Amino acid sequence: MTSTVPPPWRARLLQVVENRLFTRTITGLIVINAVLLGLETVPSVMAGWGPLIVAADAVILGVFVVEIALRISAHGRAFWRDPWSLFDVAVVGIALVPQTGSLSVLRALRILRVLRLVSVVPRLRRVVETLLRSLPGMGSIALLLVMLFYVFAVMATKLFAGQFPEWFGSIGGSMYSLFQIMTLESWSMGIVRPVMEVHPWAWAFFVPFILIVSFAVLNLFIAVVVDSMQQVHQEEHDLLMKDADELAKREARALHDDIRALRQEVAALRRDIRPDPSERS
Repeated sequence: MTSTVPPPWRARLLQVVENRLFTRTITGLIVINAVLLGLETVPSVMAGWGPLIVAADAVILGVFVVEIALRISAHGRAFWRDPWSLFDVAVVGIALVPQTGSLSVLRALRILRVLRLVSVVPRLRRVVETLLRSLPGMGSIALLLVMLFYVFAVMATKLFAGQFPEWFGSIGGSMYSLFQIMTLESWSMGIVRPVMEVHPWAWAFFVPFILIVSFAVLNLFIAVVVDSMQQVHQEEHDLLMKDADELAKREARALHDDIRALRQEVAALRRDIRPDPSERS
């Protein structure tokens, strides 16, 4: 039977990569790298400091490569089972691809290294996990939203296409106009009031649409995300409570064993100091 205990060097390396100082250093380098990538878009800065910025970017990229190599060595196969670790490898690996010729577009993807903050900062990671968990519920709401848009777009095309073909001349145009109305961007003075000058009753169409889509359906997205976040927090709380219960049980067992050992020692001491009956006579 093979032992699952990691070798000593891997245990020490694991302590290094999970050390708070190590994590904070990598986080700081990610932020610095994000600033450097932003400075590369400023021609005046690149004219004076271009070589230094490029060299600093290369050094930081080298640090990221070494960091991932250390994490792979420390975690072993478990590293490749972690989705966040795979994300880090993909983001750093993009920067290592030769960015010449047809691959020059990858230079713009270097900014994705900033997203490593999500995998480094636990709270950001929790938010992303919550959003991913919300996708099934959000998908159902999105399907409902598309259905409502289609129904209202068909109605708007039938009602207003003749006088306002630039807004409601087709299904696609109507859906785009309704999307603008849903965002409440220039919906009143830009679209609805001009339509009401020709069709005074048009408010009876647009107001229910805004109430249903903008205030009711869109708030369902927020409700799904909040519900998923509460589930994540509840699961974390349950896990912490389970760990606390297991720790309490281990401590209780250890205390019980100590008490039993103490009783045995006391009993042995009593036997040792008990006088011999032959000596008493």
